[in-house]
Amino acid sequence: MKTLKYLLYKEFAQILRNKTTLRMIIFMPIFQLLILPIALTFEQKDIALSVVDNDKSSLSREIVRKITSNSYFHLADYSSNYEQAMRKMDENKADLILEIPAHLEKDFVRREQPKVLITINSMNGMKGSIVLSYVMQILQSFNIELAEKFVSVGGIELKPHYRYNPSMSYSRYMVPGILVILMSLIGGMLASVNIVREKEIGTIEQINVTPVSKPIFILAKLVPFWIIGMVVLTTGLLVAWLVYGLFPWQNFLNIYLFSVCYLIAFSGFGIIISNYSDTQQQAILTIFFFFMNFILLSGLFTSISSMPRWTQILTIFNPVRYFVESMRMMFLKGSTFMDILPNLLKILVFAVVFNGGAILSYRKTG
Repeated sequence: MKTLKYLLYKEFAQILRNKTTLRMIIFMPIFQLLILPIALTFEQKDIALSVVDNDKSSLSREIVRKITSNSYFHLADYSSNYEQAMRKMDENKADLILEIPAHLEKDFVRREQPKVLITINSMNGMKGSIVLSYVMQILQSFNIELAEKFVSVGGIELKPHYRYNPSMSYSRYMVPGILVILMSLIGGMLASVNIVREKEIGTIEQINVTPVSKPIFILAKLVPFWIIGMVVLTTGLLVAWLVYGLFPWQNFLNIYLFSVCYLIAFSGFGIIISNYSDTQQQAILTIFFFFMNFILLSGLFTSISSMPRWTQILTIFNPVRYFVESMRMMFLKGSTFMDILPNLLKILVFAVVFNGGAILSYRKTG
């Protein structure tokens, strides 16, 4: 234990002397939690609407007013014909074209089913599908209003109840995921350059000729990042509470328990990369390759159930997936320890495999 104590003192001294690393540890969680949940959103606003009104009736004007009476759409222009509206879309001045046919109001009065044409710029497929859902919800709501007003037939009143995220806030949905990114950066990115740095400055040879065992050496390399990770997590939880009003009081200890296990697992993966790398640049590029794939296949941005079958199988071997899923469960659903236990057991398996691999892959020579 005395040997471990001295090695930990050396590791913390190196970290404290590195001013850049200290700035990252202090400012990175605050910056990312303030910016990313707001910036990384699928919510679409200020959608440019171009209208081709061939009816010019009170009903057609009411439809346009209904669509533009919220923050999602703004009226870009009234085009005289469809071709002119398409030119606006080609010039990126319109995201959506609403073509209202002639005799719309007459057809409605005759109780015929009038049709309007909606053209959406779907170059960004995700944005196109979201814009379409917005328009369809608005028009369906308008249809119900008209039916109640003019037909006087009692319709079915829908009262949606949104569980777990009542405000439908994408920021609240992203905050737990951003915390996962921060913990992964500390556990993986920083740990991956640790042993490589010893190689580059030449101190690894001095350690290799000492009687320090491989498990003690690897443990001394990992413990500082586990402690730093807890500091980052605490900072992130405070920002999430103060800025977004998001704090899972009933799962406070469960979050720390899961985070400790995850840090143990992911930092071991970083040490494996560090053992096989000869330079810090090589280690950073390697961990960045794995890190990007882990994040993209974690369900952070895209639901795993919507991925191709072969991709869903790959996510089984992704530790980040289980952390993202569990953090959202604890933050948004208030899930208990027993709810997250299956994911926690999987993370413990990763911890054993990665840290075992870190010890075995470290080549002590001298």
